[in-house]
Amino acid sequence: MIHTNNPIIKHKAGLLNLAQELGNVSRACKVMDVSRDTFYRYQELVEDGGIDALIDKSRRSPNVKNRVDVETEQAVIDYAIEQPAHGQHRTSNEL
Repeated sequence: MIHTNNPIIKHKAGLLNLAQELGNVSRACKVMDVSRDTFYRYQELVEDGGIDALIDKSRRSPNVKNRVDVETEQAVIDYAIEQPAHGQHRTSNEL
């Protein structure tokens, strides 16, 4: 039986526990309204990396091309703090 207090993975651990209690994966998936494919994916994650492997990991890598240099970012932040009522267009025009 898997125990966790982490609210992010509590539902996933609950599904695995229910399947173990019932002894029937199909019934557990039907009760929890989850596909069997998802159940087996969760089960494989737990077998390979333990309960912490159920936490979703972002598959996206950061897009560095969308970043601006630190000086520009700091100038925008400083201006926004000084003039909170100015919108995006006015801030762009002023800077």
